[in-house]
Amino acid sequence: MKAFKYLSPFIFFAGAWFAFTGQGWIVWMPMCWAWILVPAAELFITPDPVNMSAAEEELAKQDRRYDLMLYVTVVIQYFLLYIFLEGIVSDSLSFSDRLGRIFAMGLLCGIFGINVAHELGHRVDRFEQTLAKALLLTSLYMHFFTEHNKGHHKRVATPEDPSSARFGEPVYTFYFRTIVMSYVSAWHIANEECRKKRGTAFSVHNEMIRFQFLQIAFVALIGWYFGTSAVLAFLGAAFMGMLMLETVNYIEHYGLQRKLGASGQYERAMPHHSWNSDHVVGRLMLFELSRHSDHHYLASRKYQVLRHHDNAPQMPTGYPGMMLLALVPPLWFSIMHKKIKEWQQAHEVASA
Repeated sequence: MKAFKYLSPFIFFAGAWFAFTGQGWIVWMPMCWAWILVPAAELFITPDPVNMSAAEEELAKQDRRYDLMLYVTVVIQYFLLYIFLEGIVSDSLSFSDRLGRIFAMGLLCGIFGINVAHELGHRVDRFEQTLAKALLLTSLYMHFFTEHNKGHHKRVATPEDPSSARFGEPVYTFYFRTIVMSYVSAWHIANEECRKKRGTAFSVHNEMIRFQFLQIAFVALIGWYFGTSAVLAFLGAAFMGMLMLETVNYIEHYGLQRKLGASGQYERAMPHHSWNSDHVVGRLMLFELSRHSDHHYLASRKYQVLRHHDNAPQMPTGYPGMMLLALVPPLWFSIMHKKIKEWQQAHEVASA
């Protein structure tokens, strides 16, 4: 049962199926589940900070079911993308139905197309990395694979990281900075890698050049087979998935800063440089992404064995609720600045 609890995110797949094959209120069911029911539930469900024992953790790491559930998401993601595109062009839809379906596909892009790709992208196995790239293709965000693993994890909680939100920075200005600069950063990383290995950045071996070709070809294939309206719907869903990711990036490191040492090097990324959430529903729905403090402390740890750290700053609710809160900057600032001040005082006392 410990493994199968991670089947709960597949509720979104089921909801999307009904949205893509139905009309009326059912089209909006995934959005209501994600942004009303789950955030409301997490206001009343007590967070669970308990970690596995060493023996339980070792068994979980060896249990292939945790990996197989991630692999299955790739197949279902592409299947439902096809159903979505087919329905957009073949069904007679009202504006509301069309918009609801795009939002439902956008949820799949964010929850599975990017979030599960994030988990698989940290694996060293080439097959799993390929699956990560395939999922990112469904969100047209393949540069995330390069920038996140080779940029964000090195520069997290520093001014040099475009994916770390600064104290007092509204999410809407953060969107512009992170979307543009993360893409630019991915090009810098890929170009430098290619120059070191091949002597030139302009090469088929340049990861970013390959990513752009794949994404353009994928959109062209959709346009050729389904038509322009399907392309526009797909671009809308991919854009929503992108905004979901960047909202998550915003809440994960907001206002936290690594110290710069006398040597000019930043201190190691520790659990207290990322916001953590032990709220159960959000943890399950996002494959433990909300235990983000441990993820940045040891990025190679698989999702099922991520740990709670007592010295990590804790979010007042789960990820879905925090994402909604971030969309209202005055409310976000009033709550989070108080949380930051309280945590800093507690951290100083604990470090004394």
